Amino acid sequence: MQFVKVHGAGNDFVLLPDPQDAHPLTPGLVRALCRGHLGLGADGVIRVAPARGGVDADAFMDYWNADGNAAEMCGNGVRCVAKYLADRGLAGNGIVTIDTRAGVKAVQVFRGENGLVDRARVDMGPPLLGKVDEPLDVDGTTVRITTLSMGNPHAVLVVDDVASVPLAEIGAGIGRHEAFAEGTNVEVIQILDRGTIRGRIWERGVGETMASGTGASAMAAAAAVLGLAERQVTVVLPGGELDIDWTDATLWVTGPAVEVATGNLDETWLTSIH
Repeated sequence: MQFVKVHGAGNDFVLLPDPQDAHPLTPGLVRALCRGHLGLGADGVIRVAPARGGVDADAFMDYWNADGNAAEMCGNGVRCVAKYLADRGLAGNGIVTIDTRAGVKAVQVFRGENGLVDRARVDMGPPLLGKVDEPLDVDGTTVRITTLSMGNPHAVLVVDDVASVPLAEIGAGIGRHEAFAEGTNVEVIQILDRGTIRGRIWERGVGETMASGTGASAMAAAAAVLGLAERQVTVVLPGGELDIDWTDATLWVTGPAVEVATGNLDETWLTSIH
């Protein structure tokens, strides 16, 4: 089985091409691939398969988090899928359409001097707002959150300094709170100015990651709704920067898409996975 190791602003994935739709993912395979030291190590696994029945798209992004659970959408992952398809002539030259569990996403690709895609712009769809600056009791401590969906759930907190936040503790406390039946992603943001936000993310099913496309979208949308930033901002994450443009019609994310390595999974290792 072939694999491609990819990342978008440090948010990394094992991409598995499956043009014949013959190799469905399993929780055990996903966990094994994502495990550091014993696997390839990644935040998630993406199977690139044909678009599902009745869907007009270039491919289906079958995305699973590192804990072995399927997820609705991944903004960094979808850029990497677009790069994979465009670089190999498997999709349109300028716009790649990708079927996801959160709907079809249109991805505009940009090529570097070597002719390969190095950046992409994704139509994420408009944010679906929930609670705005609402109190939430987390293990006896009250925090204020803004909730919204980018095809997957998010809870955003404004803080003075993202670097000093114990995100593993706060993320787990909010992400698994009874208020979120399906769990939620958790972001903390620090407003640097009205055009720049610094953020960190705790991803449901993964833990803290270096970047997230849907997370950066949620950060930007929450900051705008709270009146703290403009609707066109740069989100600075541990793995790099993503540019967000929230228009009247939709929300766009622009950022890098990088291929690190290609190879084949060892058959003996594959058969050992339960």
